[in-house]
Amino acid sequence: MTITRFAPSPTGFLHIGSARTALFSWAYARKQQGKFILRIEDTDLMRSTEESVTSIIDAMHWLGLDYDAGPFYQTQRMERYKEAIQKLLDDGKAYRCYCSKEELDVMREQQKAQGLKPKYDRRCLHGSTKKDGVSPVIRFKNPETGSVLWDDLVKGKIEINNMELDDLIIARSDGTPTYNFCVVIDDLDMKITHVIRGDDHVNNTPRQINILQAFNVPMPLYAHVPMILRDDGHKMSKRTDAVSVMQYKEMGILPEALLNYLARLCWGHGDEEIFSLEQFVEWFDLHGVSVSPARFDMKKLLWVNAQHIKIKSNDQLAVMVKDAFKLKNIEIEYSQIDLIKVIDLVKPRVDNINNLVTECAIFYQPDIVTEEDKEKHLTIDALAILKKFAAKISQIEWTIEAVKLAVKEFCAENQIKMPQLGMPLRLKLCGETHTPSFDMLVFILGCDEVIQRINS
Repeated sequence: MTITRFAPSPTGFLHIGSARTALFSWAYARKQQGKFILRIEDTDLMRSTEESVTSIIDAMHWLGLDYDAGPFYQTQRMERYKEAIQKLLDDGKAYRCYCSKEELDVMREQQKAQGLKPKYDRRCLHGSTKKDGVSPVIRFKNPETGSVLWDDLVKGKIEINNMELDDLIIARSDGTPTYNFCVVIDDLDMKITHVIRGDDHVNNTPRQINILQAFNVPMPLYAHVPMILRDDGHKMSKRTDAVSVMQYKEMGILPEALLNYLARLCWGHGDEEIFSLEQFVEWFDLHGVSVSPARFDMKKLLWVNAQHIKIKSNDQLAVMVKDAFKLKNIEIEYSQIDLIKVIDLVKPRVDNINNLVTECAIFYQPDIVTEEDKEKHLTIDALAILKKFAAKISQIEWTIEAVKLAVKEFCAENQIKMPQLGMPLRLKLCGETHTPSFDMLVFILGCDEVIQRINS
């Protein structure tokens, strides 16, 4: 059975790049009818927080990336790691190192002076004298010859000479295991078949493969997906970019739209731009993932979001709008204005849910007209025109066709152009000069409401 995992560190929010990795890992497991595991890699005790764990899990739930097992926490598996480290010590595949930081610094400086790559020289490999007050670290005895070779499912064949690798510290002086060791034992125990992760982990892979081979177990297949960069080609930054998944929720991005957009970063299915999560699972293949970094384009994401808003049913959008109205204390329960008709009118105009809510809100809670707009558009002549228009529409049958005809006839009878009616009418009805077509605006508000707002 195919088993994949997503293993974030809870040292902050769920990063947008990590969400794309989670999506690929989740989709591959679903495509293969396998299992998708969530693992929290919280061995960095200084930086890991419960708040970050909650934030990551909330983001996964919001995105709809359900997991079949977990979340598993590395801090709850310490005894297992210690047991595995002892096995390597017993087998002569790991050793204790009593070198101080000062000794290691001198060693590295000497190597640099000789033009060598700084690397631990194994001075403690064959046993070293215990030092009072010094707790040893434990190092993995890396093979000295040969190379590590794997066929990456994204990048192709990768080979690293073992001479390039250090004897990795697998347990700190306080006994806590290190990241690279914990990952190996977790993947081994959880029977992970495919490790799908960012290509910033490529350098960790040969070390992890060697540790796996020290336990004489088969290794998983690896797929390293490229990074997501800013649209200018630079690395995304917390200071200048929205890098937290939940920031996009706050911006009014739909989860399915965000996943759709992330899926298209380094992967594609022909010319398909807009698709559902189910379609993505059906089409997804790791061999279709590009090796080049992707560039994040906010304008493109908003376009994708706009398409998904149009796809959603008015009833689904109404639920979101009503929830937002409650937070804004906008009461619509007793209103005669049909929210479904309002949504149908405004949703082609918006590219995020926040704008949808704002556009709908003006039907129920008109904006306050600015003094500048009053002076410019609500002149005595304009108000007189609106009074006449109110009298005109009070005489018609209330259909959209009749409203459109009444608008045309009224402009002709009073020898005015459409904007001369439309601008002051929009302001009186909604407090805005930019609204959907004002004949539809009039129709949806209804005759009594229009007349009342004109006369208010």
